Amino acid sequence: MTKKRKHQEDFQKVKLKVGKKKPRLENATDTTFKTKAIQIPEQLKEDGVLPTQNRKLNIKDLLSQMHHYSPGVKHNALLGLKDLLSQYPFVIDAHLSNIVSEVAAVFTDKDSGVRGAAVHLLQFLASKIRAEQIAPFFPLVSAHLSSAMTHISEGIQEDSLKVLDILLEAYPALLTDRSSILLKNFVELISHQQLSKRLKSREKLSWMLSVNPNRRVTSQQWRLNVLTRLKKFLQAVVDGSSEIKDEGLQEQKDSPRSVRNPICISWKVHANNQQCVQLFENGGLRPKINSSFRLRSLTGVMDSAEKGLSSAENLKGFIEIIIPLLIECWIEASPAQSAPILGNLLESDSQQLMQQVLSIIHLLWKLTKRHDETYKMDLWLRMNYLVDFRHHFMRHFPYSLQETAKHKKKDSCKGNKYCVTSSNSVDHLLLNLTLCDIMVSLASTSTLQMDSGWLDMIRKFVTDTLQDGSKLNSKQVNRLLGVTWRLMQIQQNKVATEPLIKAVYTLYQQRNLLFPVRTLLLKFFSRVYLKEDLRTQRIRSRSKVLSRWLAGLPQQLALLGLRNPELSNQLIDIIHSAASRSNKELLQSLQATAARIYDPLEGTLVLLPAEAQRRLVQLVYFLPCLPASLLAGLSRCCIMGRMSSELAATLIGILRMRSSFAGWKCQVQDNSVNDVDYFSFLFSTLIGFSREELTSLQGIRGKPHISQSQLSPVRLYLTDLDQFLHHWAVTEMICHSLSTIPSQSQCFDILQTGICKYLVGLVVIPDSTAGSVLCAINKLLDQACILSETLHKFLASCCYSLLYFLLTLDKEDAEHLQKRDMLWGSCISALALLPRLLRLMLQSLQVSRICREELPVVAQLLRLLMQHGQLRSHMITNEFLVQQIIKDIMTLKSGEVQEQWLTDLHYCFNIYLASHPQGPGPVNTVY
Repeated sequence: MTKKRKHQEDFQKVKLKVGKKKPRLENATDTTFKTKAIQIPEQLKEDGVLPTQNRKLNIKDLLSQMHHYSPGVKHNALLGLKDLLSQYPFVIDAHLSNIVSEVAAVFTDKDSGVRGAAVHLLQFLASKIRAEQIAPFFPLVSAHLSSAMTHISEGIQEDSLKVLDILLEAYPALLTDRSSILLKNFVELISHQQLSKRLKSREKLSWMLSVNPNRRVTSQQWRLNVLTRLKKFLQAVVDGSSEIKDEGLQEQKDSPRSVRNPICISWKVHANNQQCVQLFENGGLRPKINSSFRLRSLTGVMDSAEKGLSSAENLKGFIEIIIPLLIECWIEASPAQSAPILGNLLESDSQQLMQQVLSIIHLLWKLTKRHDETYKMDLWLRMNYLVDFRHHFMRHFPYSLQETAKHKKKDSCKGNKYCVTSSNSVDHLLLNLTLCDIMVSLASTSTLQMDSGWLDMIRKFVTDTLQDGSKLNSKQVNRLLGVTWRLMQIQQNKVATEPLIKAVYTLYQQRNLLFPVRTLLLKFFSRVYLKEDLRTQRIRSRSKVLSRWLAGLPQQLALLGLRNPELSNQLIDIIHSAASRSNKELLQSLQATAARIYDPLEGTLVLLPAEAQRRLVQLVYFLPCLPASLLAGLSRCCIMGRMSSELAATLIGILRMRSSFAGWKCQVQDNSVNDVDYFSFLFSTLIGFSREELTSLQGIRGKPHISQSQLSPVRLYLTDLDQFLHHWAVTEMICHSLSTIPSQSQCFDILQTGICKYLVGLVVIPDSTAGSVLCAINKLLDQACILSETLHKFLASCCYSLLYFLLTLDKEDAEHLQKRDMLWGSCISALALLPRLLRLMLQSLQVSRICREELPVVAQLLRLLMQHGQLRSHMITNEFLVQQIIKDIMTLKSGEVQEQWLTDLHYCFNIYLASHPQGPGPVNTVY
């Protein structure tokens, strides 16, 4: 019983009562829970700052996909980036760092499609990003490029060259700053290191060309691709170096004796302290400081690795590595290695590879010229490489391109099975010229005897090419002339240089030469002439070919006209340079051609732009003789308005310096300008119209071209404002030239004779001519001058005609209103200087002969003359005559209502004349 009870106590059943809750078990799980709302407004809101592309992906989404493992996702991300950035270019500036880093990272991606998309995106970005923007991130780009160039995968290496092309095109300066790393990468692309067999130690490693059969292209084609990029890279290095001077014709532009545009200075503005004059040495446009001190460049604080090719040691080291590799490439492509090819014929692929080899060597030679120890560098190059170059390069010189037979369709070849064609993309002449340029740079005057063998080969090739007559482009001609110039410097005797100059002249004489080619030839001849002119006078021996070329320049200038203004400018510069050096042949030719050059209708002077006109006007000073016919043409050029008034004034000043009235203490040139011809030039230019033009004007009648008064026999022809202003500016210079003649009375008599002979008796005279004559009379008149009665009457008629024209001007006629001050001043000055002139003009005012409409004009004229201070005393002297004119006017107006103008006339007469007031009165009166 006891055990049963204990068992029941351990497992006692709980009795549940009705209406009571079931008690909670001790191991029961609590399933109750509480919830709260989560606020995510920022995540649900659309991003309005970052734009999206057509797949609704923004820049952050696309950049994050660049790290995806799937090539397809990365490819689509690159395409999406290009699409997004093309639609929203401003995104580039905001995320430039991320874009550049992510795009550069896929240069070494394993998938070719991803790399291709990256290249296309980089091409797009290069056109949108400036160099200064990408400069902070360019070391990263360059590092990824180097990694791609040295990658183990051949496909990545090939695509790295495409990336290199884009960067060389868009950012050459940034890329060349890391030349030390990239140049080693170029070498590793075509070669591998090998322990030198000649040295037992492992201190020096040599490089040899590598062959990779896994590439999609042949080894020769791969080397061609790499060398083509290396050549572009070195060209960028050369272009970025301002210290390198081209040995070709481009050096002419940096020569102290080269033609530079002068600085035009307005002395009137300078006198008023409104313009500063900056002086330059040697007539250059940039200041040059002659100092023995040189500032150390930033490259001086860098180590040799960072200097790149700017260091002579690094340049030598790279030359020692690359030249043997280039020679190996040359040997593989040379004609001797090709059995079917005989002699010096080349296939297209071989020729392209050889061209790149020579171009790289030529650029390396240029880089050696920027170092201070250029002479030592030249000796080092000659000592190390002349033998190899002479053996390999000159062995089959000159080279020509083999014509390849290509299978054509029957209809295109008209039944022939094969057609022989040549590749137009290959320039075998440039190959030979580059080789010549390299070889002649290794020669000098001191080594002429040792190098005479291959120098004669080059000289013969250059001469034959120049005399061949084939069409040459500017690049070929530039290289050809550079080699010719170097040959002339190596052997400077006339026997060697004259055939070369003659060959160049043969090319120059060809018709229809391209403008760049003609320009290069002109620069070459000009350079040769200046070099010859610098020789000492006692050993000077003129080249006959050069003299013939100089003598033909003026005729070429006259024939060229306006067809090519740039070429005309070059001819003018060369002619000016030779004329200033008193070249006899050129001056004789210039004298013979001067009439055509300075023809007022179709001459070179009136056809070319203003700057060329200025140079041509300066050439007048160097002409040996200035005959009457030439002066007549120059006068017409001054007055026709086809060159500026300032230039016409310059021409007049030059002729004055060439005349006997210039005031030279010594006779510079005998009988260069005849005095009679000089005065004829001045008078013709002063009149402003030829005899034929004045004769044709006599038949013109009525307005708007004629201003006519019934009281004057002279009618005015109203010139255009531009013509009038031009004529007036020229007149001022003519008057200045006339005033510098010592004997003023004789000069005035000549002027008076010319006016009476050619102008008196004409019915119609241009207003500018009448004003110019009065201006010259005012300038030359003094107490010793005596005017004839004929001239007095003519000038009185001109004065009244001009004053009548000015008083009848319509206020709305803005063109002729600008003539008013100049013409009014000339008339008043003449009337003040010549009392007789004023009296004759007043006597001509016979109001009984005029119509009533002209009476107010006469009254206004009298009122203005009485009010003018300079004429007050003369008007008082002619008081009776003025009073008689007023009475005649009153007689004609009797019985009518007195108008205001008549009242004003009576008032002025009573104030200024009737009472004879004392004092000068007003100086001038505004009408």
